[in-house]
Amino acid sequence: MKKQITIDPITRLEGHGRISIFLDDAGNVDKAFLQVPELRGFEKFSEGRLAEEMARITPKICGVCPTAHHMASGKALDALYKVEIPPAAKKIRELVNSAFIAEDHTLHFFYLGGPDFIVGPDAPAGQRNILGVIEKVGLEAGLKVIQIRKRLRDIITKQGGRVIHPVCNLPGGVSKGVNEEDRQEYIETAEAAIEFSQFTLQAFTDIVLENKGYVDLIVGDIYKHRTYYMGLVDENNKVNFYHGKIRVVTPDGEEFAKFPPRDYLDHIAEHVEPWSYIKFPYLKNVGWKGFVDGNESGVYRVAPLARLNASEGMATPLAQAEYEKMYSVLGGKPAHNTLAYHWARLIDLLYASERLLELAKDEEILDPDVRVIPTAEPEEGIGVVEAPRGTLIHHYRTDKRGVIKDVNLIVATVNNSAAISMSITKAAKGLIKNGEVSDGLLNMVEMAFRAYDPCLACATHSLPGETPLEVSIRGNSGDILKTLRK
Repeated sequence: MKKQITIDPITRLEGHGRISIFLDDAGNVDKAFLQVPELRGFEKFSEGRLAEEMARITPKICGVCPTAHHMASGKALDALYKVEIPPAAKKIRELVNSAFIAEDHTLHFFYLGGPDFIVGPDAPAGQRNILGVIEKVGLEAGLKVIQIRKRLRDIITKQGGRVIHPVCNLPGGVSKGVNEEDRQEYIETAEAAIEFSQFTLQAFTDIVLENKGYVDLIVGDIYKHRTYYMGLVDENNKVNFYHGKIRVVTPDGEEFAKFPPRDYLDHIAEHVEPWSYIKFPYLKNVGWKGFVDGNESGVYRVAPLARLNASEGMATPLAQAEYEKMYSVLGGKPAHNTLAYHWARLIDLLYASERLLELAKDEEILDPDVRVIPTAEPEEGIGVVEAPRGTLIHHYRTDKRGVIKDVNLIVATVNNSAAISMSITKAAKGLIKNGEVSDGLLNMVEMAFRAYDPCLACATHSLPGETPLEVSIRGNSGDILKTLRK
């Protein structure tokens, strides 16, 4: 008799989802599915609104990554109105985004993903949380986490207007410049963030890399996929969170494509399945071959490890040294180890902190010229940034009055959605044998998606704007008795 195991809800992520695992008669995994049953629908109800409202609307998609949406929206509006924003405005936006990424990566490592390593994947569920982390690393370290997050969030509040849903970006620039007093505060915060990043990387080395069991998990086959990788890079193919072109490399590390954000539709297509509200993007020039990896599959990945794989290095010295160390330990580029996303995320954290310091020290950021008033007739605009969870795309089309006619949002988690489903299936098949299931094993299945730091609320929408979710009614044997579809 077939048996179904359901992890509902999956934990330590933003949004709601469940994992359904189906065992065969021998108690081994036949299939596993990540289902996302919620639908936000921001693309559809943005239609009919003034384009300049989008930078205020889209951050409300999510309370975890609103700043990234605000940045992508701001860039899309600049393109829509065909305006080049002043240099100081660019640097202010990048400064805010850098502070946000550093703060968000700190959140994920210590609160969401880190407990699996710091406390342990087999620890009781009640201990796999921030309180368990503080107990393991000490109260002083816990206070450091809280303090640096507050200081970074203060930058977002002061320059962004709000910490949760920023309002600083306008078509053509930003609403507020930087004064000297604030700049000195930002410099001190950035220096503290660099020190904190180094402390966190050392803790990762001591707790994770010095533990053979953890290293075996990271480099083992259960959490490994050979996929394509995507991320923004600068003119030297170094990682950049705000500017640059989108670069894609093959599973072998060779450059497959490099293109300006406005050309994304020439390279990315979107697949849908009837059992989830999440989309499954793939590389158009490879094609959709299903939930499989390898050079012949169009599945690609984004987010910290993918960013590093898609680049040729980091643009700041301390992060570059950590980048080299990681690839040395993992055996070279590209690294296909899903759990190494946690390590790459800490290198991201260090780079964001170093970049924050560079921007804060740049005196040009004090220039009061922070906006160009748009005068061109709007038509179409595309904006791309790197969110903590990967490449984020905003695409708006309007009428001549600037009223939204069509919106497409490919958020970071959506870019990873096919790979996340594959990772869950592979982990479940590798861990669950002969019907033996424990809380620890199920948590290790969850670890397969948690490494991506998924944000399911902003990831969900349907194509083309309908609600096609299927409900399957199964009998005791696991056979489908009836399927309901709206």
